[in-house]
Amino acid sequence: MSTAIITAPQQLNGRYDVVVMGSGAAGLVAAARAADAGLSVLVVEKAPLLGGTTAAGGGVMWAPNNYLAKAAGYQDSHADGVAYLTEAAGHVMTAGEIEWYVAKAPQAVDFLNRKTKVSMVPIARPDYHMEWKGAANGGRGLDNNAFDPRDYPGLSELVRPSSYFPLLTMTERDQLNGRAADPALLEHRASAGIRTMGGALVGSLAASALDRGVQIVVSSPVEDLSRTGDRWEVGLGGTSAGARVSATAVVLASGGFEWNPRLRSAFLPYPVTPISAPSNEGDGLVLGLKAGAAVEDMSAVWGVPVISTPAHQYDGQRSGRMGNVEMTLPGSITVNSDGKRFVNEALNYHDASRVFASINPHTGRQQNNPAWLVFDADYLAKYPVAGSVPGEPAEWMASAPTLELLAGELGIDPAGLHATVARFNTDAALGVDTEFERGASPQDRFLGDAGNLPNPCLAPLLAAPFYAVPIRAGVLGTSGGLATDFSGRVLDHGQSPIPGLYAAGNVSAGVFRNNYPGGGATLGSAITRAFAVGEDLAARLA
Repeated sequence: MSTAIITAPQQLNGRYDVVVMGSGAAGLVAAARAADAGLSVLVVEKAPLLGGTTAAGGGVMWAPNNYLAKAAGYQDSHADGVAYLTEAAGHVMTAGEIEWYVAKAPQAVDFLNRKTKVSMVPIARPDYHMEWKGAANGGRGLDNNAFDPRDYPGLSELVRPSSYFPLLTMTERDQLNGRAADPALLEHRASAGIRTMGGALVGSLAASALDRGVQIVVSSPVEDLSRTGDRWEVGLGGTSAGARVSATAVVLASGGFEWNPRLRSAFLPYPVTPISAPSNEGDGLVLGLKAGAAVEDMSAVWGVPVISTPAHQYDGQRSGRMGNVEMTLPGSITVNSDGKRFVNEALNYHDASRVFASINPHTGRQQNNPAWLVFDADYLAKYPVAGSVPGEPAEWMASAPTLELLAGELGIDPAGLHATVARFNTDAALGVDTEFERGASPQDRFLGDAGNLPNPCLAPLLAAPFYAVPIRAGVLGTSGGLATDFSGRVLDHGQSPIPGLYAAGNVSAGVFRNNYPGGGATLGSAITRAFAVGEDLAARLA
């Protein structure tokens, strides 16, 4: 850890123009944009490492009509972005909110790529509903090029590692067709301190903030927030215990509340397995509530099916990893305890996760959570499952010489599984899923195995032994939280801005109101609102 990067508690100033709570993309974008206007900015991070859920994840941002996509040859327009987002979320977003996002997100992309060290590149991933008006067949999702932090000694070690993503760009990962990465490349990047995906985004943003004179303090949770006159008083704990600073404005960007059992049980309608930064315990949400903030969409999450192996720990907490790629690849199916498929396994992860939580009307309980990913020996030979080595069964995988014995071992209805696999195998041999149309759309096929024809998402389960692993409803983060206006100003219960209080990222209610228009919607919502926060701070305080 370099003192050139981290400000020691005793070096803190007593007064700042802006104090930002949280060092994920939302916090760092707001900090960099505000500092561009000459404002003094302090970023306060609760955890010992920077980046929060951004650094833990894939780092893709969804931004319609961005200039990078157009330069790469993708077709898009403001009108198409509005039309698509209206289809995706027009039932809960106002026309003004949709217009705001489609106009503001490209501005945020322009700022990041032209004025900071962030280096994004459009990826060929289609929107999640190509059948909707205005959908784009790629370019709206923006990946991060690998970031080399050698000019900032200590920065690479200071950025939170992913709990499971390899040191690949998302573009490189998508090109693997589900197979394992080159170990030599991963070893080189690890030894050089190179960061990718969300880590690259956080590293480049942190470097940009440091270049602008932003101070950063870690291991220092905000324990108190109070209004005194026209300023905010911020009390710190952890290694900065007892320190207090004042600020004209405070930006809450501390992540969601998915790791707080009390808040989860209070607001979420079903149990979830979080795979984000375990420091996301709702600290900023609670502080905002104490300040009189209103909230919106508190039951909303950024959902994802999750595979959680017994040994998977993140910051000492039981966690897991996204299971959507394993569900999509040919030679696997996902079934419930009745042995039945219940969803198109290649459906985008957010929409698929909704079905996991479906309630059985006869029992009142979730009928698909947990479910099981079932696959055969041919599948295991080709693809890693939750980080396993292809061809090598892991001890946490259930296995049996027949599907009926496998079902009996797991408490799955054997007759139901047998019938399901029989129908699926007939369909897979023809390349057409007659039950859920898996692999019928471009967005389905994108994460399939392009070498598997005629359908990149379908192959029969024939080769014994057979395997299964549990797969559950999970979250990348909660997406309900503090209510804000277009500038990210936190609103009270009368819909009036609370003076000098802002919020962005998962501590605030997500822009898309529990909808997921395309890959990177989580960061699209966070970055776009954070950029608007920075612009408003610059206009009001500079």
